[in-house]
Amino acid sequence: MIKNHFKIAWRSLKKQPFFTFLNIFGLAIGIAGGLLISLYIIDELSYDTMFADADRIHRINADIKFGGEDRKFAVSPAPIAEAIENDLSEVELTTRFRTRGSTLMKRSDTEVNVKELQSTFVDSTFFKMFGIKLLVGDEKTALSSPNTLVLTRTAAEKHFDINEAVGQTLVLNNTRTFTVTGVIDDLPKNSFLRDHTVFMAMAGYEDSRIVNWGSNNYQTFIKLIPTADVADIEEPLLNFLGKYVIPGVQQFMPGITEEQFKAAGNHLIYSTIPLTDIHLNSDRVAEISPNNNIQSIYILSFIAVFLLVLACVNFMNLSTAYSLKRAKEVGVRKTLGSNKTDLIRQFLVESGLVSFGALLVAILVAIIALPFFNDLANKDIAMPYASPVFWLALLASGILLGLFSGSYPAFFMSKFIPVKVLKGSNSNSLGGGKVRNGLVIFQFAISVFLIVGTLVVYQQLQYIQNKDLGFSKEQVLIVDDVYTLGNKRASFKEEVRKLGYVKNVTLSSYYPTPSSRSDSTFAPEDGLTDQEQAVSMQTWGVDEDYINTLGFEIIAGRNFDKRFKNDSTSIIVNESAIATMGLSPEEAIGKRYTSDLGEENPVFHTIIGVVKDFHFSPFREDIEGLSLGLDNFAGSMAVKLSTADFQAAITGVEAVWNKLAPGQPFDYYFMEDSFHKTYQAEQRLSHIFFIFTSLSILIACLGLFGLAAFNAEKRTKEIGVRKVLGASVGQITYKLTQDFLRLVAVGILVALPIGWFAMDKWLQDFSYRISIGWEVFIIAPLLAVTIAILTVSYQSIKAAVVNPVKSLRTE
Repeated sequence: MIKNHFKIAWRSLKKQPFFTFLNIFGLAIGIAGGLLISLYIIDELSYDTMFADADRIHRINADIKFGGEDRKFAVSPAPIAEAIENDLSEVELTTRFRTRGSTLMKRSDTEVNVKELQSTFVDSTFFKMFGIKLLVGDEKTALSSPNTLVLTRTAAEKHFDINEAVGQTLVLNNTRTFTVTGVIDDLPKNSFLRDHTVFMAMAGYEDSRIVNWGSNNYQTFIKLIPTADVADIEEPLLNFLGKYVIPGVQQFMPGITEEQFKAAGNHLIYSTIPLTDIHLNSDRVAEISPNNNIQSIYILSFIAVFLLVLACVNFMNLSTAYSLKRAKEVGVRKTLGSNKTDLIRQFLVESGLVSFGALLVAILVAIIALPFFNDLANKDIAMPYASPVFWLALLASGILLGLFSGSYPAFFMSKFIPVKVLKGSNSNSLGGGKVRNGLVIFQFAISVFLIVGTLVVYQQLQYIQNKDLGFSKEQVLIVDDVYTLGNKRASFKEEVRKLGYVKNVTLSSYYPTPSSRSDSTFAPEDGLTDQEQAVSMQTWGVDEDYINTLGFEIIAGRNFDKRFKNDSTSIIVNESAIATMGLSPEEAIGKRYTSDLGEENPVFHTIIGVVKDFHFSPFREDIEGLSLGLDNFAGSMAVKLSTADFQAAITGVEAVWNKLAPGQPFDYYFMEDSFHKTYQAEQRLSHIFFIFTSLSILIACLGLFGLAAFNAEKRTKEIGVRKVLGASVGQITYKLTQDFLRLVAVGILVALPIGWFAMDKWLQDFSYRISIGWEVFIIAPLLAVTIAILTVSYQSIKAAVVNPVKSLRTE
């Protein structure tokens, strides 16, 4: 019997090639899109799961409100690790990271440096904490001594054979010499350490041994004992405020108590986050690596489901529509003894064949599209061909899709009453019309929802890119690693300034786009011990040309000036800082603040200027307080260019660099590019929205196209009669199109409020955002209606121009 079902199903599908193609192609597009998104989501959910005992590893977070700032840190104080080990028996192990960014390395016997983008100091428990094995070296002693380091395989091979690495020496940043004590394999791309290649012994980092509970610079990880639960340590961590932090604060604010600290509206909360949750659920200050957002996973999951559901809806719609042509077949089968179960089984076999064919096409489409999808998503996803689970999941998905998409048509057709269909009752009496209409509404509601999402994401990105940032990011070249020049930095700056296409030059480590960050707590001269007058601010070291080079606007006071020697202890603050101080820009000028809290002879900094607020944090965050002070050390140099010939400018600056720093790598980037990288996640989301919205519209149009073809065929004689009675092609086209447009209109009415609600929630994550304008609610419906008209019109016009003689002869 099964063989007979397959034979009949194959003949039936061959008999209707147009509808078979539409069904297979529509399902294939949906499955391929769902497959690609599923691979992306699986990759995102796999972050950091490869580490040993990952389910027992947690990071310590710090939520701090003090000095007018409320910030959520991914870092904590250096002494917290030791305190946790001493106080919490539930903790088996602790490890700290102190990231240092890029590092220049060279062998002791060479002058040529090699740049590694991410380096970090780390405790010797690092290997045991994460179950990382050394390719060469002893993990028990590898990072136990000062001035030792461990490299990844790729980093080590740049300098020597890894089997000969242990015992070799490397000079870092042209200053300190380290001994290589081990080599580890390259870290997985889906781990929080994916970009780190140099691990230096924390034992040689003096700051890590200073007991300072007010400085948060260390990523601290803990591993719980197997029998412990994270809830067991939540309350003890909260008690660290009174036990450790307040006594430390009392050194510079005598008499302060935990009660006074909280009464002033301040708080300090230490909490934990599981290692495997960090990538998708953590967006804090000083993350060790860029993270994604769980929201994007939810959005992509919905899109994948939408695509599959749309494809299944297409199949249902087309199958039930075409089933009306098979009504007499069902009637004859029932008359000859076929029961309802046999008919359902027959039609499910047909849907299974379509689903299996679509699955094969979808796999082929996904394989072809995967490289482009990887570029879009910034991933390195590969098809898991060798995984039996992958193939079993695909097979199971194909079967489920076949059952789901074929179930309604099967049950619908098996209900046909032989007497009615054999008598030639009109198709409307056979039912199914309302369901088909509902499915069309559903399809276009989803499509309009995705169009609204695409438009809103695009508008928010345009807002970010075009908003006045408060500084000039265009034509600014950043040259990295200028600290390698030593006392030649000033000469480098002046020689570059002399180039004809250079407007201005500044030396600093701090820029409004992603760069170094440092913050301190300041107190006014007349309120050194008053916590309510304390102000938390970012502190950036700059030179006299910084403000002019980047185009900041001074709204009160003046800029730094080499003629004033006292400017070495002066500061310029932004509007947010003086708002926290409770002063106007004019009142702030001349006020003296110090960050040397608790010192016998604090250095006071006089405010000489106020700059207009500018965006130096992502648009998701509010602008914080900021102070600029003169500093002789600089990690990089910003060059404001006056030419659009960037290649010539880069070549000229590089020539000066090579003259003053022979053998040192010349590393640069443009500030505008760095700014855009900050919003890569949103840009990728925008592109993904656009592509999968287009796919959803394509699937909806395939269904509409098929239904329009069926509708035109079903009404062939009606069209012929109307033409004989004088109806024009336009009138007939309008008549055939209007029924579908009504359904599209209902879909639009359903989708618009849902789309507005969902995208308004998404925009809430941005401190600076657009309002969803009326144009979105005009463009989205117009686009949907236009697409629907173009889809339906072809079949309608095709039917309307047929000679009525042929139409009226049709049986």
